Amino acid sequence: MAAMEIIPGVHAIDTHRMGRCYLYQEADKLTLIDTGYAGRRDAIFAAIEQIGRRVEDVRQVIITHWHIDHAGCLADVVDRSGAQVLAHPIDAAIVRGEREGPGPKGVWRALGPLLRLGPQLRTTQVHREVNDGDEIDLGGGARIVHTPGHTAGSIAVFLPGRKLLFTGDAIANTLGLRTPIGFFTEDSAAARQSIKKLAQLDFEVACFGHGPPLDKEAAVAVRRFAERLA
Repeated sequence: MAAMEIIPGVHAIDTHRMGRCYLYQEADKLTLIDTGYAGRRDAIFAAIEQIGRRVEDVRQVIITHWHIDHAGCLADVVDRSGAQVLAHPIDAAIVRGEREGPGPKGVWRALGPLLRLGPQLRTTQVHREVNDGDEIDLGGGARIVHTPGHTAGSIAVFLPGRKLLFTGDAIANTLGLRTPIGFFTEDSAAARQSIKKLAQLDFEVACFGHGPPLDKEAAVAVRRFAERLA
C-alpha cells in the first residue's frame, strides 16, 4: 500500500478497494484523517515510513465517522503513536464503546447479522470532541464541518488557507460524485443537506473517503452535483 501525494504534504493511502485515508505532513507532526479498514495497520505504517517519517510522528488522528472502514485501525495507530484522537461527540461515543453504532436501515436491515460476523471496531479513547465550526491545529488552521447523514456524527475537515476539503463519506467519488452508499447511511435527507452545505465552501481540492481526489476546481464540481439533488 503506497502513499500517493495529492498536493504537497497531503498523501492518500488506499486501504481497501476504493477506500482511502489521508496523511497530512507538517514539519513537527503528522495527522491522519481516518485510519482505514480493520486489519490494514501494517500497510498504513509502511505508507508512513515510505514518505520518510515514523509512525510515532502521527500526533493527531481525525475520525470523520465511526464506520469500520474509517476507524478500523484507529486503536492500532493510537497504541503505536500515542496520537490524540478527534471526533464528533455523537460518533465519539461509538468509538469509545459507550454505545453501539446503528446498523443498516429499511430493507437492508437483514445485512446486520452478516456485518457482525466481520471485523469489529476495537474501541479506544477520543481525546477531543469537535463540533461544527471548531478550529483545529492542522495546516495553519482548519475548521470542522458537521455533515450529518451518513452517520449522525459525520464531519468534514476544511482548510481555507489551502482551499482543501476532506469530505469523509459525506460525498463519494465513485464513478462520479454521488451521495453516500444508501444502506450504510443513517439519514439520506440529512446527507443531501450536508452535501449542499459543503458546496458553499471555497475549495480547490477535495479528498473523498471513497474514490479518487479532485485536485482542481473541486468546488465547482461539488456545486454542480449539489444543484442536481432534490
